[in-house]
Order: sequence, then structure tokens, then C-alpha cells
Amino acid sequence: MMAFLAEIPFPDIDPVAFRILGLEVRWYGLSYVAAFLLASSLLKRLAREKILPLVEKDVGDLIFFAMLGTILGGRFGYVLFYKSAYYWEHPAEVLQVWRGGLSFHGGLIGVVLALVLFARKRGASVPRVLDCAAVAVPPGIFCVRLANFVNGELWGRPTESSIGMVFPAPEAGGVPRHPSQLYEAAWEGLALFFIMWWARKQRLANHPGALSGLFLLGYGAGRFVIEFAREPDRHLGTVLGPFSMGQILCFLMIATGGFWVARAVRSPAH
Repeated sequence: MMAFLAEIPFPDIDPVAFRILGLEVRWYGLSYVAAFLLASSLLKRLAREKILPLVEKDVGDLIFFAMLGTILGGRFGYVLFYKSAYYWEHPAEVLQVWRGGLSFHGGLIGVVLALVLFARKRGASVPRVLDCAAVAVPPGIFCVRLANFVNGELWGRPTESSIGMVFPAPEAGGVPRHPSQLYEAAWEGLALFFIMWWARKQRLANHPGALSGLFLLGYGAGRFVIEFAREPDRHLGTVLGPFSMGQILCFLMIATGGFWVARAVRSPAH
């Protein structure tokens, strides 16, 4: 039996931001709107600074490609990485995004593919476009993680620490748990943004592809550690010893990011 030091109640926040004409507009959906608006503003700033190899009017098209990549990649990543057996038996539900189920790692793959396609269509440097996207993404991650918290989902593992929070979902068991969504918001959204924003003006940024690799390293390492405090998916549990599926995917991010940075710094600076 755990000797709980504290029991912080979950704040009573309605996941529905407002209702209009009988339709519910949820904070989770608004978080994605905010994410793309923030990314658009940052990318325009990077275009003015001549870091993004596009003009400002092209940013809207870039964001459209990124949105498609995020939604399609996120959905198919969730289906493939987390519930492949279920969707193999229920294929008609694969495209039912409104029922929930998006994977960050799948969305990342989708965004990369979409931006590579966009950059090639516009004759822009693929590594430079990906570098700028890496700088612009973290604030959006912050918004989405806060929405996960409002939804009372993706909670952490049980804890005896004073920061334990009791989440309302019956599956959470009524015990204090790590508010891991807030840990992720703090690292993946705030801290990583400040690192990337600072790095855009450093010598490392003179090597195309280095910022993309830095993002993969930073996100992957931070998420890998935070996953020890996050409850694994109930239908999966840990998949390789003590490691969750998220940690396996983050390990691949770290390896890819390290390779990407090493390759970039060996290329001529410009």
C-alpha cells in the first residue's frame, strides 16, 4: 500500500471549450489550430531572417502540407505502432480520426515526408526547410500536451511524491499519478523551443540538417526519460523489458538525430 504524501485533485476543466449551433468545439481541436498558427508565425519570421529558403507568402502552403502530414501520419502511426491488431480486425475504423488516436512519432514521419515533397516542388533546400520546421514545432507540442492534460488522458504512473495528481478517469484507479502531460509540455514545448530558437543563430545552424538532428536528439532524449513517469498504453504495457513503445520509438529518434547532426557538421557550412 502506497503512503501518499499528497493528493492533488485534477482541476475541473471542461474538455469542451464552447458549443456553437449544437456542435462541440474541444480544447484538443483548438490546440492543433493554435499549433499551426504559432508555427506559421515563426516560419514567417524565419523567412524574413532569410533562414527559411522561402518567401513569406509560401508559408501558408507549407503549413497546409504540414497539416496533412501531421493528421495522416499521426493516425497511421497510431494504427501501426499502438493498435495494429485491433485495426486489422476493424479496418473500417482506421480513418475515424474523430474517435481519437494520433501518434506523435507517426505525425513526425508524416510531416517530414510532406515537407520533403513540398520543398522539392518549390525547388527549396530540403534540409533547410526541415531545420526551420524543427524550430517552429515545439510551441505547438506545448499546446497539444496541455490539451491532453485538460482531457485527463495520457496520465503518468502512480507516485508517492508530493506532485501526484488524481485523474478522474476510472482507468486511472483513483490514485495519485505523475502529471506526465505537464512534464512533456514543459520539456517538449517550452525548453526545447528555447533551445531551438537559440540554436538557429549559432554556428551549428550553418550546417543544413543540423537543427533537424538537434530537434530529434532533444525530443527523443527528453521523451525517453519522461516515459518512465508516463503510464504505458494499457493494451501494450512495456514491449521490450522495462521500455514502452514510446521509448523504443524515441531511441530511434535519438539514433537518427545523432546521425543527422554528425552528417550535417561534416558538410560545408553555408
